[in-house]
This record gives sequence, structure tokens and C-alpha cells, in this order.
Amino acid sequence: MKASYAISIVGGGSRYTPGILRMLVAEKGRFPLRKITLYDNEAERQDKVGAYGKILFQEYYPECEIIVTNDAKTAFEDINFAFMQIRAGRMKMREMDEKIALRHGCLGQETCGAGGFAYGMRSIPAVCDIIKDIRKYSPEAWVLNYSNPAAIVAEATKRIFKDDFRIINICDMPIGIMGFYAKALGKRPDEIEPRYFGLNHFGWFTQILDKKTGEDYLPRLHEFFKTPMAAVGDLHPTDKSWMDTFKFMSKMIQDYEDYLPNTYLQYYLYPKHIVEHEDSNYTRANEVMDGPEKKTFAMLDEVIAEGKLKGTKYEPKPDELADGHAGYIVDLATAIANNTGDVFLCMTENTGIISNLTEGMMVEVPCHVGINGVEPLNIGEIPTFQKGLLENQFAYEKLTVDACLEGSYKKAWNALTLNRCVNDTDVAKAILDDYFEVNKEYWPELK
Repeated sequence: MKASYAISIVGGGSRYTPGILRMLVAEKGRFPLRKITLYDNEAERQDKVGAYGKILFQEYYPECEIIVTNDAKTAFEDINFAFMQIRAGRMKMREMDEKIALRHGCLGQETCGAGGFAYGMRSIPAVCDIIKDIRKYSPEAWVLNYSNPAAIVAEATKRIFKDDFRIINICDMPIGIMGFYAKALGKRPDEIEPRYFGLNHFGWFTQILDKKTGEDYLPRLHEFFKTPMAAVGDLHPTDKSWMDTFKFMSKMIQDYEDYLPNTYLQYYLYPKHIVEHEDSNYTRANEVMDGPEKKTFAMLDEVIAEGKLKGTKYEPKPDELADGHAGYIVDLATAIANNTGDVFLCMTENTGIISNLTEGMMVEVPCHVGINGVEPLNIGEIPTFQKGLLENQFAYEKLTVDACLEGSYKKAWNALTLNRCVNDTDVAKAILDDYFEVNKEYWPELK
């Protein structure tokens, strides 16, 4: 009989948590659980998610206990895994990040632009304090973190927790793109495997391999994406910003033919174009709040009012239990628990993996994952163009972490100046000062 596990979902009130809970139900055969704890500092949101979760588990997974708490000891004692997905400041601060930067003519995008800096300064202390609590109550637990901005958080956790190999920083975005590629190829996502290098939200697919035959589908995908896709809505959720993003891939691929870019590279390579097409009064944060966020919590309210899922319009069919965002973190936990050695894109310290990049950089590359953590595949040397971009981005991320941990105004200013979406000393200072005013509750004091 397989062992059963106890997990804590940190950010239990997130709009993503219902999808994770459904995925855990779908995967109970290969990743059996005895206990799930939801942990959040916003009781009202988490109570709704928790009530939904208890209905779901009562009907589909009664053998697994589900606990809702805002107490760290209750959440983290005697657990095997912590799934971390917090958003310090939530969507309202994301909205401010985006709109303040746009007022200065720059992108405030939540991971790439100036907004990624502001968000990183909020996330570092929040994530690290939680990991310290996890380590206090469950020293051997695996911490699977995909709180954004993941690259900045990964750089901070590397420094603070040093050789703790049970902290793995991941992002579901490359896997989301892989799902998109699979649909374009008429394949299942588990039939293809990526080769990829970069930093989080800043990388390139070099091969898309068929797991059985070894065929590289990159040339076929190049041709597919070279023309703006009329059928993009059939391949990806139809939020306007995501529709625009995937249509814009055709330009990136025509301009940069060597690899397939991560979609986020549009913000770094074409910041002027993106700013010109942004609505400064209605940003991506507004789109999320008015769309997926509102829809998820409306669903929760209806299910709670019904007191059941079975027999209602929200009863999940077997093929609807799976969730792409949730699936990645569950697959990763399963690989660790079962020591499968499956390949995932993870963030890990560069120890010669990319031979011509700075040692110690937290690169995102394919890794075998099992009971000993991540074992990265060797990438070798990368071209000068990509090296230059990555070294600049790493310097920005490193200075952001320095600024947060040291309380350094100068390093914060230097970081924003290096950000390719800002790239101006005076504008960087103006943005920094505006961000500091609205982030006093979250940021360390800067001197």
C-alpha cells in the first residue's frame, strides 16, 4: 500500500486553490493524502474556499481530512509538502504596481516590468517568513514555491536557506505554454518534453521533443506560430490580454528565429509597443479581478449555498477535475514522492549548467526530479544575445534582493534603472519613490 501524505496549501484563499483541490481528488490514486491544511491570513476568502473544499472532499475524497486555519503551527506541523502560492498585497497592490508605472510611461507588469520589482519587494519577506515557520514545525517537508515574482523569490530563498534542497522554486507558465504547443501539435502534454534555458519568465525553448520517438517539433511549431492565429481561442483561454499575447508570438518568432520564446519576452523585447497598447485605466489586474477572480468566488458562493456539488451545474466530470495550473505542482509532488525522475522546468543554481553564465544565477532549466530534489540537465554554452539579456536581468534581480534584504535605497534605484522595461535613471527614481509611498506596509525601510 502506498504511503499517504499531509500537505499544506499556503495561500488557501487563492482563486487557484479550488483547482488544486480538484486536481488532488483526481490524482488520489498516485498521490494519496491523509490531510490537507489550507493556510491564509485572509479569513473571509479562505473560509469560502475551505467550505467548498469540505463539500468536494466529503463527496469525492472522504478519507482525506481538510483543515482551514490561520495558525502556523496547525498548518505546518507534521506535513510532507507545502504548496506555496501567496500574493503579498493581493490584486489591489498589483493594480497599483501596474498603474503607477504606466503613469511614468513604463510597464508595470507583475513579474517583468517595474511592477515585478514592487511585487518582489513585498514577496521576499512574506515568503521567507512563511518558510521559516514551515521549517520550525516540519524541518523535512518539501516546500514547492510558485509565488511570484518567482525568479526574485528564488534568488532570495537561495541566499537565506542556502543548502536546503527541499525548497524548489517553480513556475507553471512554461508548462502552460507546453500545453498550448501540445494542442497545436495534436498531442497530449505528457507526450512531449521541453528543452529550455533562461530565468523565470525570461527564457527560450530550444527543442520540443516527442518522448517516444525523439522527434523535435520545434520547426513545425515555428511554422505554426509565424502567422497570427485565427484559432488561438480554440487553443488558449480567451482573456483578451492572453489572446493578444499569443497572437504577438508571431512577431517575436519572425524577429528571433533561433528558438521559441517564452511569451513574457514580449515585455522585455518590445516594451515601447506594449506600453502604447496598454489601457492605463484598465490593466491586467482589473481584467483578473473582473474575470477569473469574480467568477471563481461566485462559483464558491453558489456551491456553498447548495451544500453539494453532485447533481449541480458545478459537479466536476472526471475530465474536468484536472487543472493545468494545479496539475504542475501536483505532478512535481508526485515525482518527489514516487522518486520518478521525471523532467520538469525548475529554478536551480547555475553550477556550470549554462557554462557561459554567472555561477550562482538561479536559472530555469529542465531537471530530473525525485527524492533527492532537482538534478538539472546540462545546457552548455548559449549565444551572446541571450547571454547579454540574461546577465542584465540577473543583475536587476540580484540588486532587487540586495535592496530588500539590506534596506538599500541606492540598490533599489539601481535595480529599477537596469530593468529593461524602465531603463532610465530619472524615471527609475520617480517610480521608486511612488512605489515606496504605497508599499510602506509591505517593504522594509529604505535608506
